[in-house]
This record gives sequence, C-alpha cells and structure tokens, in this order.
Amino acid sequence: MKFDTLVLLATACLKLADCHRLHLNEYNENELIYDSMDSNDRVPTNLKEIWGDYWPFQGINTFAHLEHHECLIDNEKTFDVALIGVPFDTATSYRPGARFGPRSIRAASQRQTSLRGYNQRANFNPYTSWAQVVDCGDIPVTPMDNSLAFTQMTKGFEELLSNRKSTNNSKVPPRFVALGGDHSVLLPHLRALHKIYGKLNIIHFDAHLDTWAPDKYPSYWHTNQSEVNHGSMLWKAHHEGLTSHHNIHLGLRSKLSSIADYEDDDSQHFERIEADDIWIKGPQYVVDKILNTIPKDTPTYISVDVDVLDPGFTSGTGTQEPGGWLPRELLYILRQIEDLSIVGGDVVEVAPAYDIAEITATNGAQVAYELITSMVKKGPLDPSLVIGTEEQVELVSIKSKSEATKPSNLDKLEKELQDKIKELDKLKDQLNSELQQLKNMQSVFKLQ
Repeated sequence: MKFDTLVLLATACLKLADCHRLHLNEYNENELIYDSMDSNDRVPTNLKEIWGDYWPFQGINTFAHLEHHECLIDNEKTFDVALIGVPFDTATSYRPGARFGPRSIRAASQRQTSLRGYNQRANFNPYTSWAQVVDCGDIPVTPMDNSLAFTQMTKGFEELLSNRKSTNNSKVPPRFVALGGDHSVLLPHLRALHKIYGKLNIIHFDAHLDTWAPDKYPSYWHTNQSEVNHGSMLWKAHHEGLTSHHNIHLGLRSKLSSIADYEDDDSQHFERIEADDIWIKGPQYVVDKILNTIPKDTPTYISVDVDVLDPGFTSGTGTQEPGGWLPRELLYILRQIEDLSIVGGDVVEVAPAYDIAEITATNGAQVAYELITSMVKKGPLDPSLVIGTEEQVELVSIKSKSEATKPSNLDKLEKELQDKIKELDKLKDQLNSELQQLKNMQSVFKLQ
C-alpha cells in the first residue's frame, strides 16, 4: 500500500473517531459548560435566566403566561388590567359545560406571550406597555345553589373593583376581562361596575337578545332567583337601573317568541344589528352604528358571547345558532371601536366539552386578547368617569341645585324610580292577562 494512501486512511480514521466522540457526547465538564454558551460566550447570571424560558406548550396555564395573582386574597397588589375566571354555568337554558370555559380559554391562550404579544391589527403590544396585566385566577362559585352563586359573584366583583387600586391612578380601580361561565355572569360584573361608574353602555355581541323577561320562560314553578338566567340577565340589569339608554346588540339571529320580543328590547334601549347586516350592509355600517350609538367618553362594557360566531367556529358553546359571523369579522369590529372608554368586558359561553380541536376556546382567547389590547392601547381611564370625583359631582350639580345632587340622595331617588318601574311592569302584566281573558271570552262567544 502506498504511503499517501496510508496517510489518507489515517486521517479518515481520526475524523471518524472525532465524529464518534461527538455522537457519544464524550465531553469533559469544561467542554460541556463551554458548549452550552451561545456564540457570544454569554455566561448565565441566574437560575431564572437558565430555566425561566418556556415554550408555549410548557408551564402552568395562566392566560398568555401572565403573572398569576390571587387578587381576591391579597388586596395590596396593584395592577391595571386583569383576567378573572367565573366558572359558573347553572343558569343555562340548554347545554351546560361553560364552567370549564375559563380553564379552556387559558389553555388556548398559551401561544400568547409578552415576547409574541404584538397585535398587528392594533399595531400595539398590550403586554409590554404601561399597564400591569395579570391573571387573577377564578372567583370561587358554588354549582349547588344559584342564589348563593350570584351572591359570591357579586361580592367577588365588588371586592375586586371597590377595594383594589390600579398602579397608574389610585382613584381608578383596575379593569377586568371576565372569562365565563355562562352569560349570566355579566350581571354581577355590571352590579359592581355600576357602583364605580354609574350607568353603563352595553355593547353586546350575541346571537340572542338576552333581554327576555322571565315570563318568556313560562313555568308553574317560580322563585326570585329563577328570574335570572343566561337569556334574561340584560333584562334584569335594565330593571336594576344598571344600563344606560345607549346600548347595542350585534350578530342577532335567534328565533323569537314573537315580534313582541323586539318591542320589549326597544323598551330597554337597545339598538340591533342582525347577523346578516355585516355582509349585506358591510362592516363599516356596523362600525358606524356602534359609534353613533355609544357616546365616546362614557363608561362602556363589551360582552362577547362566542355564539355570535357561526357554529363552524364555535361548536363548543351552549346554544348554537346557524348563520353567524366569521371570526375575522368580529375581530375587525372590535379593533374599530378601540377608542371607546371600556371599563370592563367578558368572553362567555365557551363550553369545551362540545369543542373541536380547541377552535372555540382559541377564538375566545383571541377575543380576550383584543379586549385587553383595547383597554391598554386607549390608555389609563379618565378619573372623571368614576362617580364621586369632583368632575362627576360638578356635572350632577349643574342639573340641580337641590340636595338631590348628593350621590346618596341620587341613589335613593334611583331606587324609588326602579320600584315605580317594577310596579308598572306588574300592572302591565295584569293588563295583558286581563286582555287575554277578554280575547278568550270573545272567541267563546263567536263559537256560540
């Protein structure tokens, strides 16, 4: 064998041995440490830097990997915007299961992080701006007793809004995006917000009116608590004086009892956008209708029932209605109304037991992200929105110079007005009943 050939074979063997050593990872300790460094030979400074980076599918499920804080327990923590789960679904009229909604929305939000939180539609990253955004966990809610459950939810929201401060301004409470739960969880949230901001404008994305009076769910059995379900909570909010005269439904397409349902809805001061309007009249028509209905600098609540979307995108919900919106249409509309003064919001009716491939939960997580984006991009709320500030008291005083300008007396007058409204509603029901009896008698006489 020639010498040159021997040299080539020897060189090849050395290279093969080196490759073999690489495959077997036969490094000494110094080599291992050196090899773990990046190209700049950067030395890790602490354990968090070494072990604190998770891939989206790793770690405990908080919304978008945000800091988790038990906000109901620790009242010293300050933050500006938070997610709060409300795992309650025993006020549904059809398919239950939304009690697992908060958990599934959080799981579906895992591809959101502060590193990848830039919202290209809004040209903004809500997780790296001025606001401290956290996940507050859940409000503990019993599934055994609806009366107790609504007490827990109402007290929970009152605790979060009345006894917590934002980092930016101690006069303004933090804002919450509630993860439902069925749609009735909106009512406790509105009750607590009303104590802070007064009457609220409602932007209601839903296939259903949810302004149905309790008698639209006829039954021999009745309690006061049975009046509240996921289709009557807006009716209840109106009769408790929580809502303003500037409200709007979007995406409606449900079946009705009769045209009287719309008449009842009118009396509760709601405008209506039908599901077909967005493709017949166009998205700009929808945007203009919202902005012409909702005064810009007044406290506004956005509620998104995922069944506003077509069942093809929300199989995991309790009351599907064919012919709904596309996700891109909903997200587009949400982005166009970001300049409104949003004091709270929710994403509700995600029922993962009926979901396919996390599609419903992923859409729900995206909606929550858009609501957070709007809250943060708009900037801190104007303190004058809060009842009791000098600005609010001055505005009230302009209307009247009497003692009724004091907030406590205003509350008393408002309660008296609500009582009168309830009396009138009862009288209306009695008159309708008597009218029906007369019609029945008339029918009998005609038969004779």
